[in-house]
Amino acid sequence: MRATLMQPCYKVREIVDGFVYNELEGKGLFGLSGRLTIQPEYQRNYLYAKEKKEAAVIYSILKGYPLGLIYFNVVANDKFEILDGQQRITSIGRFVTGKFAIMFNGREHTFESLPTDIQDKIMDSVLLIYHCQGKESAIKEWFKTINIVGIPLNEQELANATYSGPFVTLAKAEYSNSQNANVQKWSAYVSGSPLRQDFLATALDWVSASKGQTKDKYMADNRSKTNINELKTYFTTVIDWVSGIFRDVEKEMCGQDWGRLYETYKRYSYDPAKVSQLVKKLYSDFYVKNKKGVFEYLLGGCTDTKLLQVRLFDEPTKQAKYRKQTDEAKNKGISNCPMCAVGHDAAKSKIWNLTEMDADHVTAWSSGGSTDINNCQMLCRSHNRAKGNS
Repeated sequence: MRATLMQPCYKVREIVDGFVYNELEGKGLFGLSGRLTIQPEYQRNYLYAKEKKEAAVIYSILKGYPLGLIYFNVVANDKFEILDGQQRITSIGRFVTGKFAIMFNGREHTFESLPTDIQDKIMDSVLLIYHCQGKESAIKEWFKTINIVGIPLNEQELANATYSGPFVTLAKAEYSNSQNANVQKWSAYVSGSPLRQDFLATALDWVSASKGQTKDKYMADNRSKTNINELKTYFTTVIDWVSGIFRDVEKEMCGQDWGRLYETYKRYSYDPAKVSQLVKKLYSDFYVKNKKGVFEYLLGGCTDTKLLQVRLFDEPTKQAKYRKQTDEAKNKGISNCPMCAVGHDAAKSKIWNLTEMDADHVTAWSSGGSTDINNCQMLCRSHNRAKGNS
């Protein structure tokens, strides 16, 4: 790939000539009287507004600060697309077309309300542009590395660049559009922002894992597809499965690996009313430390208490119980481990040190036993481990 330096003769007024901005992210971004595509399909969504950085671009121009190099990819004769600089140019275009205001001389101003000499200063500002030409693979590889200023590309944004095509275009339109009516529902189960491709990344993670593939393999295989039916169907199926089982939405549901849980437990049936009661019970239980584990615990039939990180007996409780058990055992001439004491080997009269014993629930927590001294017994470690997690 070769890059030739374009003389710094592009003025802002030329770049924003014919600028069109559609509030539906990623659609209709053009400049240079339609000759410049500001957001090619491999580019990320516009983020400067959300990150409150777009006004800083305008202040930089007004102060005469350089905005840094901007790269155009030459796609045809007198046709270009932005390789790097989309956030900066979109910010400029949005300002001159009245999409946001800045503070100037202590007052809020849109572009049109600024003095004409200040408007001219902005429009006549010169941007330094590189024109780049090369094969598609080289263009995209460079795109991944030149990310000169602004917000670093995340993994999914890089993957979108690598596997750009009709599939990524359609997938971004579905999962990277914050105005999609489904975003609010999805946000209960998927963490992150659609603008940063987090919802798309999750959808791809789930469907690719269900097929035993990596996400990269799945995107590569589907790159040229002109529909995203499989992706949409699987993602919707998982979300509907979760929302059908768990009536109450809890904050800890967000960000769970629901795709894995769906594949693991989809064959089982659940009573949503009963599940709802159990969720409320577990959430109100003082002894449950890990609320995030409640959902897999219930899906798995309430057997794996490790998921809940049930609170353990504290040191004063263990020491008090150890002293009581040990005193009673010595008086009877038996082991201070109740399970050793009823055995038939040499350990039946062994007095264990505190450091050789673990605290155990007499009545398992999962069976309603509490974590207090009246439900505590000290067992030697081998018997406690043999008993299992209770």
